[in-house]
Amino acid sequence: MQIDTLLSISPIDGRYYEKLQSLSNYFSEFALMKYRVEVEIRYLIALSKLSLKNFPELGEGQIKALMNICENFSLEDAQRIKTIERTINHDVKAVEYFVKEKLDELQLSDIKEFVHFGLTSQDINNTAIPLSVKNFINEEYLPLIEKLIDAVEFFARNNKGISMLARTHGQPASPTTLGKEMYVYVYRLKNQLDLLRNIPIKAKFGGATGNLNAHYVAYPEVDWIKFANAFVASLGLERYEYTTQIENYDYLSALLDACRRINTILVDFCVDVWLYISINYFKQKVNANEVGSSAMPHKVNPIDFENAEGNLKYANAIFGFLSEKLPISRWQRDLTDSTVIRNIGMPFAHTLLSFQSILKGMSKIEPNTEQIQKDLENNWQVVAEAIQTILRRERFPNPYEALKALTRGNSEITKDRIHQFIDGLEVSDSVKDELKQITPLNYIGKSREF
Repeated sequence: MQIDTLLSISPIDGRYYEKLQSLSNYFSEFALMKYRVEVEIRYLIALSKLSLKNFPELGEGQIKALMNICENFSLEDAQRIKTIERTINHDVKAVEYFVKEKLDELQLSDIKEFVHFGLTSQDINNTAIPLSVKNFINEEYLPLIEKLIDAVEFFARNNKGISMLARTHGQPASPTTLGKEMYVYVYRLKNQLDLLRNIPIKAKFGGATGNLNAHYVAYPEVDWIKFANAFVASLGLERYEYTTQIENYDYLSALLDACRRINTILVDFCVDVWLYISINYFKQKVNANEVGSSAMPHKVNPIDFENAEGNLKYANAIFGFLSEKLPISRWQRDLTDSTVIRNIGMPFAHTLLSFQSILKGMSKIEPNTEQIQKDLENNWQVVAEAIQTILRRERFPNPYEALKALTRGNSEITKDRIHQFIDGLEVSDSVKDELKQITPLNYIGKSREF
């Protein structure tokens, strides 16, 4: 059934759906069903290779036919599962019955009872969902965040020669370079991305209470622990060795926290860029067809960075909730994780939406070198640190205090006033010359080449 996006409750499935529709492949109800079917099918195929009593090994043609069930999973298949669910009121059992129907069609009815053999629903859910998250991270999240980092890095490299007044506590401070200040974010994001990549994505696969009870009672001669570990590894995941009925969620929580930290860095970035735009350090490219305000024709607003900031904060609120809630379950399990984890796509969707906004915003800004240089020229007091440091080297008495008396709270300090102060110092002419070479434009220090 086609639903107009104007009727959607969530903006993710409404206003922003065209930008985020690829996420339906990982986090929609359809996607969850497809991943569940895939786990059931792959598990059945893996069982067939164990030479179990009354379960003959499947031939290549039969395996291919089984894999076609999940690889060609359709909307009609999903609707059939929903029809079954409406009757039995159990979403995972409906998947099992659906797979059994497919086995009947393939004339494999004699192995139907090995579908979902020895498993509980969470063996399927807690393998299907981590698998969908893993694929999303690799196929959608990482390529986009890497593209964003590349854009900021390109901007930083292109502008590393631009001296800029720094601001600490919002006040003029020792100069820096525009490129280095942008590269700080590249450095932070790359570090956090390395941490994220090293978080294993784990699955729970151990039966009703995590001990593979049903497996061992039916076939005690099989090393089911080894089998379960190998099966989960074949999906590109790692298996939790000790669990209750459900996944421990500790590593998923760690992954969500890593994404939240990356978002926090990007909030910091968006705020800084917004502020640079507000003081005219960055100019925004104008689109003649756009409107900045319904009342004020002159407005060119930094909407991309504002939208990104809002979506990042909203995503982090959900990341934080999921990270704190999911690892907690009463005894061997309660159902609170089931409804909560269905929302896992929401923070990722808002996160990707913010990445897109930042990329769009970065394409619109360029440094206003005239304003940046003007600000430096109007703030000669920032070389006070340099002067008092050299005077310390020369063992000049109380240099900090001398510069404090000259400059603290005085925004009227000019080049002439600084040079007049230097001329009055009891130091050698060579030191005076050295001090006069210092300007707000060249007092920028050094950072490692980037």
